[in-house]
Amino acid sequence: MNDFRKNAIVTGATGAIGTAIARQLAVKGFDVTIIARNEQKALKTVNEIQTSSKNHNVSFLLADLSVKSSIQQLASNWERPLHVLINNAAVTPRTREETNEGIELQWATNVLGYFWMINCFTPFLKMAAPARVVNVASYWAGDLDISDLECKRRRYDNDMIYRQSKQANRMLTIVFAEKLKPFGITVNAVHPGDVNSTLSNNLGYGGFQTPDQGADTPVWAATQPELTDITGKYFERREETTCQFASNKPLAYKLFEICERY
Repeated sequence: MNDFRKNAIVTGATGAIGTAIARQLAVKGFDVTIIARNEQKALKTVNEIQTSSKNHNVSFLLADLSVKSSIQQLASNWERPLHVLINNAAVTPRTREETNEGIELQWATNVLGYFWMINCFTPFLKMAAPARVVNVASYWAGDLDISDLECKRRRYDNDMIYRQSKQANRMLTIVFAEKLKPFGITVNAVHPGDVNSTLSNNLGYGGFQTPDQGADTPVWAATQPELTDITGKYFERREETTCQFASNKPLAYKLFEICERY
């Protein structure tokens, strides 16, 4: 996928793994747009990527990925085919927080942000087909409670709710893969690697891999020619891995319907 002027969007690209993902795509010749909330961080990240990759077709757009209207506004200003969308943005606040719209912040950012990005940018992915969506999930996944997705009943634990969000990413990947396959759009989920980052630190972990090592599998899934027609899969360390959540399609579709109602 090194054709001239292919467009990629990376969310959460001012973080450790996201920056490395965007840089690696820039090195491969993509026109890369990073999505960020903080203009200063975004400008600094873009300058760093342009310098290190020697690719000046790197830019940023500002949006709050926990707010549906912000993503809709983002998409309304986009005019180009989109060949690659990498959903990577995630938060892990130590105490329960809500968006201005009253949605629990991890659920809004880590799950609905992915959901809204795919839905809003589907027309541009169709324009670029064959196109790819890569959802950065995690092997650290589980604890999904479909009756308490926003942790209103359960005691909030950021690790538990993060695990829930990553299970949701993997389950929604299956549904999106089936829905978008007829349009030449593949949707896969990946575990990025164990990198020392703000996110991992908030969860109480460190990390033993570099950001570039963490970015390797997401970028591979987005660009490897052999994966052109592979969809609905979950990868770790560049290898397809059985996803224990994939067999429960009724729950995955129920989750999808719940997300649609937001």
